Amino acid sequence: MKLHELKPTPGAKRKRKRVGRGMSSGNGKTAGRGHKGQSQRSGFSLPIDFEGGQTPTYKRFRKVGFKSPHRKTYATVNVERLNRYEDGTTITPEMLKDDRVISKVNDGVKILGKGTLEKKLTVKAHKFTASAEEKIKSAGGTIEVV
Repeated sequence: MKLHELKPTPGAKRKRKRVGRGMSSGNGKTAGRGHKGQSQRSGFSLPIDFEGGQTPTYKRFRKVGFKSPHRKTYATVNVERLNRYEDGTTITPEMLKDDRVISKVNDGVKILGKGTLEKKLTVKAHKFTASAEEKIKSAGGTIEVV
């Protein structure tokens, strides 16, 4: 086989449809565009995102902010809320939930440093702020990261 002998497969190449060339051609008169209206006029073009006058998708959604689907939400507890427990108590996330200090454990419990702590406690939580850690230790308590 030589280069000049190469031919496309039969049926692979079609003739272009010539529109508006008489009724018997099958695409005469309106040239396949139908009768009247915007899309029948010459020079007609629509934006690719046009939705027929309905408010477009990109306008329907909020354009501010972002929430990662991988974010972690922590139940927060201030150290002042821990004063309700007796001296020497070991506080766990489950204990906080049972006592209704928090409603859900979520991805963990974080202890925040608002207020003062007058009790010596052992606090087990997933996270601690620096000020909370300092207040628990200065009251004579200990912290444990779960």
